Amino acid sequence: MGLIVAGLAVALVLFYLMTSIKIVRQGYQYTIEHFGRFTTVARPGFNFYPAFFYRVGRKVNMMEQVIDIPGQEIITKDNAMISTDGVVFFQVLDSAKAAYEVSDLYQALLQLTTTNLRTVMGSMDLDETLSKRDEINARLLSVVDHATTPWGVKITRVEIKDIRPPADIVNAMGRQMKAEREKRANILDAEGSRASEILRAEGQKQARILESEGRKESAFRDAEARERAAVAEASATRAVSQAIEEGGAQAINYFIAQKYVEAIGKFATSPNAKTILFPVEATQLMGTLGGIGEIAKDALRDTVPSATSAAKPSPRGPFELSNANEVPKS
Repeated sequence: MGLIVAGLAVALVLFYLMTSIKIVRQGYQYTIEHFGRFTTVARPGFNFYPAFFYRVGRKVNMMEQVIDIPGQEIITKDNAMISTDGVVFFQVLDSAKAAYEVSDLYQALLQLTTTNLRTVMGSMDLDETLSKRDEINARLLSVVDHATTPWGVKITRVEIKDIRPPADIVNAMGRQMKAEREKRANILDAEGSRASEILRAEGQKQARILESEGRKESAFRDAEARERAAVAEASATRAVSQAIEEGGAQAINYFIAQKYVEAIGKFATSPNAKTILFPVEATQLMGTLGGIGEIAKDALRDTVPSATSAAKPSPRGPFELSNANEVPKS
């Protein structure tokens, strides 16, 4: 009998000890209540609190958590109806406040975020709600985080997942975007045409300037060429005049005959010349050639006087005349 009582006593002690030991997992904190009143917080690991005197009040999750905000119908400042939803990330910093300052932390956070979401987006136009998501997120984060500070909760992030305007507004926005893009395309086309016309006008201007400069240079060079030709002609004229002055009529006949023969040569070498018409009579040509012969005789007398005096005059050839004006008898 004594052994049975001792065994029961040992079992009761072991049971008491087992119920007094509190093992807290990592990422959680337990609130300890003494006869229903909060006393302390059990940290992760081994904790011993006598049973029947102390009990676990709340098991608080200390890790960062997320609450999904369901879709909400919101009226914007310009009376447009939109649907939106989002998520809220939070973390409990004070387990005691999270357990005893609010009855249902998750429901409270959900309602608080939904209410402020309506307030923030309802104060903005439709275009602002669609283009300023970062601003909406920042305003929501500031408002909700400030409101949850007494609960020992830190709001780390608020994100708007989707904003859905009505179908008719989406169609109107599509037409507006298309019109805006067409407007910008027309403006770009006009600017391109304007730039093209300006460049074309500049090119024509430069071309006219270069053409004028080319004509100016060409005229200058033509004038210079004519001036040099005139100088050369004057020099040739002086040389001819000097030769005539020294040689007399025979020099004139020589030059005339030379030009005449060159002209006839041009007629003869022409590929299309089948018939040659002489512009003067043949007797004049014979007289000119006779003058050339006399010039040649005078040149020979001057260069070889002894041979000229010793040699007998030879009979006249068929083209030798006594002077430039003598015409052979037929």
